[in-house]
Amino acid sequence: MTLLANLFARLGPPWVQVSCVAAALLLATVCVRPAFAAVACQRAPRHGVGTVAWFYGEQVPVEQLSRFDTVVVEADSGFDPRAATTVLDGETSGCTNWFAYVSVGEVTKNRNYFAAIPRKWLVGRNNDWASAVIDQSAPGWPRFFVDRVIAPLWARGYRGFFLDTLDSWQLITKTDTMRARQQAGLINTIRALKARYPDAQLILNRGFEVLPEIHGDVAAIAFESLYGNWNQASQRYGAVPESDRAWLLDQARLIRERYRLPVISIDYCAPDDAQCRRETAAQICAAGIEPYVTDGALRTVGVGADAACRARLDALQSANH
Repeated sequence: MTLLANLFARLGPPWVQVSCVAAALLLATVCVRPAFAAVACQRAPRHGVGTVAWFYGEQVPVEQLSRFDTVVVEADSGFDPRAATTVLDGETSGCTNWFAYVSVGEVTKNRNYFAAIPRKWLVGRNNDWASAVIDQSAPGWPRFFVDRVIAPLWARGYRGFFLDTLDSWQLITKTDTMRARQQAGLINTIRALKARYPDAQLILNRGFEVLPEIHGDVAAIAFESLYGNWNQASQRYGAVPESDRAWLLDQARLIRERYRLPVISIDYCAPDDAQCRRETAAQICAAGIEPYVTDGALRTVGVGADAACRARLDALQSANH
């Protein structure tokens, strides 16, 4: 107490003392603010992964995408999630979780690990995307996938992964035995990822068949085209048939009720059709599903859940829990 009194005595008259204290408090606030911001950015959304966007372009528009809680990007673009989290000046920009796109069931020649994959593991072809289908039952595939695909992304700072092409095995299987082998291999691959990186967050694109086994390792489930689709072969946008939509809605209901997981639909509209994007996002939300509506190449910033939609989905998720 004596030391504190001596300090104030040296500061001079009371008005000087008050000014110094105010300045000290202001300085402390400015200096401490980044620490509090960092803590706030570590908080997960109330349920699941929150609002989600996908962007596969080469130049990631970080400021525009930072309004989303989670953003999936094409890691081969060279995007650095650590720089986006630490360098940008803004309370929301540093709070976005950046996920890397990862293809599990297929591989294209432009991937840097393509040449290292044994040719005997490439057992089919997806001509629409010029990619090879990978044999999920190959004994060495789970370890290769973690070592050569996931580990480099983890080293670059990614802590979340969007696992795509989880149903590509359907292109090569003709019997129940073959389907069972592929599904078992896919389960082993996802479990190998979580065994190496227990803190990794995973969003699955479909993968409905393996959910009973691995739902506990998953943060959310996504699927494409509830209302608006994109045909890669014809390069055209179109409406989803009612029967296809009804089937997807049944899958979404089962996932929410049985596994308590958030469900996301990625739908497609022309990049210059803002009305289509807004209306499609509203339709998806009305179905109790997290919306994201973008272009067929996922190279523009799309439309996700607005405030009213977010409140609706949070209430629905709370009820399911």
